Amino acid sequence: MKQHYDVLLIGGGIISSSIAYHLSKQGASVAILERNQIGCEASSAAAGILGAQAEIDEEGPLLDLAIKSRSMFPELVKELKEKTAIDVELIQKGLLKVAVTEEDAHVLKKKAAQHHRWDEHVRWIDVKEARLLEPGLSPDIYGAITIPGDGQLAPAKLTQALAHGALYHGADVFEYCDVHSLIMENETVKGVQTSKGSFYGEKVVIAAGSWAKRFISSEHVGQVFPVKGECIALQSHKPLLSKTIFLDEGFYLVPKTGGRIVIGATKLQHDFTKTVSAQGIQFLLNKASALLPAIKEATFEKAWAGLRPQTNDGWPYLGEHPEIANLHMAFGHYRNGILLSAATGKIMADALLGKKPNHSFFTSFQLTRVMEGVH
Repeated sequence: MKQHYDVLLIGGGIISSSIAYHLSKQGASVAILERNQIGCEASSAAAGILGAQAEIDEEGPLLDLAIKSRSMFPELVKELKEKTAIDVELIQKGLLKVAVTEEDAHVLKKKAAQHHRWDEHVRWIDVKEARLLEPGLSPDIYGAITIPGDGQLAPAKLTQALAHGALYHGADVFEYCDVHSLIMENETVKGVQTSKGSFYGEKVVIAAGSWAKRFISSEHVGQVFPVKGECIALQSHKPLLSKTIFLDEGFYLVPKTGGRIVIGATKLQHDFTKTVSAQGIQFLLNKASALLPAIKEATFEKAWAGLRPQTNDGWPYLGEHPEIANLHMAFGHYRNGILLSAATGKIMADALLGKKPNHSFFTSFQLTRVMEGVH
């Protein structure tokens, strides 16, 4: 078994798989080390919304990254399908960010005007127009922002496609390989000690989501914590939606292929369990039926929970560790891991291969940004 690589990636979620794909595609020797199975945590629990403008309202580096990443998906999913035969079910029918109260409408009208200044396709629409686009919506809503550029896909399939794409280009994937510790020498990481022995790498990337702080002792990494989200899936014998429906609070209805609708998600901070509560299901069903009354006739399919890796300021940590040489960060994407995976993988891969990084990008997302007042 090969033990030395250009890059070792700790974690087998969508961020790690994307970095591995973009690295191996450029000829680097890469190993993904996953303690369970590829994509078994947040990457497979997500709804797969590519909500660059639905999720992020403030202009700046995070929105720039989100829009860049969203633009990469059509070409990325095409090349992944050619290499892996995996269809990630990319749907680009837009998104409606709905107001359910007068106060919501007031807030969303301002946000629509703000977004429209740099994207003319984003605009506020009244109840009548919203229901022309989605006839199943409740007449009790107060209007919506229409965001044609946002889309969605199947996140578990995308994660598998990226991992298989990395394999296609020669990467190694080690499942059920639990990383116990970093191998250090003079403040430099040399590799990792795992349940399958020692692996060595020129560079090591921590892409372990909510579990990132297992591997480095730093006050900043302590800011990464899980936010448990409960979701349910319903099955309808007739189409109920064509576009994703999103509320400003983060609630969503996502129509999938075959008449499925994914409903999510609750928010429970610092909870590492993945049980689903009756209270959570009731909350989601009540919200969904208020927005889309006909959903009451759908069949219950399943419920699940995932752990989103959150940071105190809501921005991911990306780039080099400030004190440990050859150690790099790529975690803390919270609700936007699927959306940000394409750009994160490419930018991180380029930086790891020594290509000149975008300085402002890495400054914005560096581990020490809070200390230095960057964000």
